[in-house]
Amino acid sequence: MKLHRNLVFATIDSLHLIFNENKQADKVLKNTLKRDKRWGARDRGFIAETTYDIVRWKRLYSEIAEVREPFDRPNLFRLFTVWATLNGITIPDWKQFEDTPTRRIKGRFDELSKIRKMRESIPDWLDELGAKELGKKWDAEITALNKQADVVLRVNTLKTTVENLKNELADLDIETEILKGYPHALKLKERTNVFTTEAFKNGLFEVQDASSQKVAEILNPQPGERIIDACAGAGGKSLHIATMMENKGQLIAMDIYENKLNELKRRARRNEIFNIETRVIDSTKVIKKLIEKADKVLIDAPCSGLGVLRRNPDAKWKLQPEFMDKIRATQKELLDSYSRMVKPGGQLVYATCSILPSENEMQVKDFLKRDEGKDFTLFSEEKIMPSKSGFDGFYISLLQKK
Repeated sequence: MKLHRNLVFATIDSLHLIFNENKQADKVLKNTLKRDKRWGARDRGFIAETTYDIVRWKRLYSEIAEVREPFDRPNLFRLFTVWATLNGITIPDWKQFEDTPTRRIKGRFDELSKIRKMRESIPDWLDELGAKELGKKWDAEITALNKQADVVLRVNTLKTTVENLKNELADLDIETEILKGYPHALKLKERTNVFTTEAFKNGLFEVQDASSQKVAEILNPQPGERIIDACAGAGGKSLHIATMMENKGQLIAMDIYENKLNELKRRARRNEIFNIETRVIDSTKVIKKLIEKADKVLIDAPCSGLGVLRRNPDAKWKLQPEFMDKIRATQKELLDSYSRMVKPGGQLVYATCSILPSENEMQVKDFLKRDEGKDFTLFSEEKIMPSKSGFDGFYISLLQKK
């Protein structure tokens, strides 16, 4: 592979913003990829995938290159040199690479790869936490979480079928495969920008990981029900739920961030979904008005996000140990408060995109102990582990109210 100067410089600029200015990787790349209209899909793919690769392996590469944060431009070029050398790419004789020795890179890689926290490129505290909560399973899970995520589509069955969308995308030379056990999913065989297709603009699909699609399926929404998505965000799961409701009944999508709910409204219009009502949680009154009013409530709780590190590799550098205690306290509060919106005989789904028991089954177990009226019982729970599923890590529990 021949390296092109403008693509390498765009990658270095992106890494500077992510590492030194603490910007979100996906937002940085969204802006970077707009820089030059002449870039084709392959050029943009190189910038995005190389940037994510170096972000993913930051600790390992910086140890190999013997550089420390904050990374100045020469040090960012050293990280790039490590990436290129380990991927068998010849370093060009540009002045930016004059002081970046390539000797010993593979030797250092072999040496450091014997240590898990270096091999998997994670902070010490996160390696200790994973090992403490998952034991021997941690090795397989963190390895799986360092692999590149597949692109999975969720078909909008209000407007098309899985087979019809598969054929429509095939006409555009976008090959997909049907996923057994995921009735609304199509997986791309090769990564490509599907957001520019007419099929996306016409609301025929959303991009949503296969594990995430399981949440609505376990909630099992029915036409005519009144359902609350209590932590809706930008509404990926809300749209899926509304689709399964066939636009019949009422879906109340709630969040503390109004801008996210505005994004949900925009997406709903594209999907031609009309049974979603958004409500900003700006006081406790919003919850009180809905006590015992919903057939089903989904708490897609804020969490560490450890199950989705493959698509958000910068998250492991932004996470801090003290955040874990805060987020567990938040999860506890949400379960206690939002569960009150389930009416007698209704159901509650508690879900996270984490693989840690302390955010998942232990939260549910503690909630059931605190449930003084003994209203809820655990009906089922599913732990989706990346090493086995090949998709994001998720936890989904279904609770029944008497």
